[in-house]
Amino acid sequence: MRLSTKGRYAVTAMLDLALHAGKGPVTLADISANQGISLSYLEQLFAALRAKQLVRGVRGPGGGYYLGKSAEEISIANIICAVDEWVEFTRCGGRENCRDGQRCLTHHLWDQLSDQIFQFLSDISLQDLVERGQDEVLAAEGKRRAA
Repeated sequence: MRLSTKGRYAVTAMLDLALHAGKGPVTLADISANQGISLSYLEQLFAALRAKQLVRGVRGPGGGYYLGKSAEEISIANIICAVDEWVEFTRCGGRENCRDGQRCLTHHLWDQLSDQIFQFLSDISLQDLVERGQDEVLAAEGKRRAA
């Protein structure tokens, strides 16, 4: 698995949506301004996210995007897979022909690493990230008050 800029930006944009859940639709222009991601890039990402039903759009004045499912139901792996092809750490893409048409000595190691990373990201939901962010804000506020 590879985490490209596409995957990182998609997770960031989806987290922005999750943080604004319940406050109405969020425009791509707002996400662009909030996160420093170009609008044209967000349009490409959201086309892929929409195709996987991770977001839903509302047209017209006051329109924008909502999460397509609850934040608890969307894993980080879902988001990354929606915008990227899943790339394994093996050089052969899982075909086991890494070295002159044969499986390389470390193929199993890289294959397991890919599986572990996928499982790790599958176990983290958008809601988990929202809660972690809220915990960090509360901890920072507590430190300021104590100072």
